[in-house]
Amino acid sequence: MSYKLLIILLLTCCTFPVFAEKTNPNYDAKLAAKYGGDEYGMKSFVLVMLKTGSNKTEDKAKISELFKGHMENIERLVEEKKLIVAGPMGKNDNSYRGIFILDVASIEEAEALMQTDPAIKAQLLATELYPWYGSAALAAYLEASDKIWQKSP
Repeated sequence: MSYKLLIILLLTCCTFPVFAEKTNPNYDAKLAAKYGGDEYGMKSFVLVMLKTGSNKTEDKAKISELFKGHMENIERLVEEKKLIVAGPMGKNDNSYRGIFILDVASIEEAEALMQTDPAIKAQLLATELYPWYGSAALAAYLEASDKIWQKSP
């Protein structure tokens, strides 16, 4: 056996345990199935960045009506378990206004849901959509979030 082959064989045998997969002693198959987690506890979502849209209206009554509809749409999507996370962004240089994380199968499905939002349809808000792979347990956030707020905005 050549010297180089022996070194390769030794390195392969000695480093294999470092790369061996670990199993989770806390794994709960029912919980993983409930949230649609893969073998890594992850799943695909769609991340939506909400930005200031092209509609520059100053009609305060119209803006108020559209954002009331925006909030109602958020509530509906949460009830349907399509919207997992939603929240506003602080002031920034990119005109980002907020984020959504949608539990949907595709960008196309997310785009269709975004068109149910009056503020987006009226172009007060614009969207950027991205596939995102994250913890399937993120959906558990919805169960807890409804129990920790005292007042709605």
